[in-house]
Amino acid sequence: MYYLYILECADKTLYTGITTDLKRRILEHNSSNLGAKYTGSRRPVKVVYTKKFKNRSMASREEARIKGFKREEKLNLIKKRIAYAKIIS
Repeated sequence: MYYLYILECADKTLYTGITTDLKRRILEHNSSNLGAKYTGSRRPVKVVYTKKFKNRSMASREEARIKGFKREEKLNLIKKRIAYAKIIS
């Protein structure tokens, strides 16, 4: 299982990535040199969006698609996910 994730950094910028272990990866972004160079100077980061994929190929394609979004498009994606989560909970 692969996870696509979007992080909100301390400076309110957004970072998109994929991983097989979301908890480990977020910990790396927040507390080690194993996180992305981009997030290292923008700590702490928090998860604002996640989506599961069956394989790396599918997750990578979606990551590339989202990385091509403008900030406003990413924020709309996040808002839709939050609204959906509220409806089903």
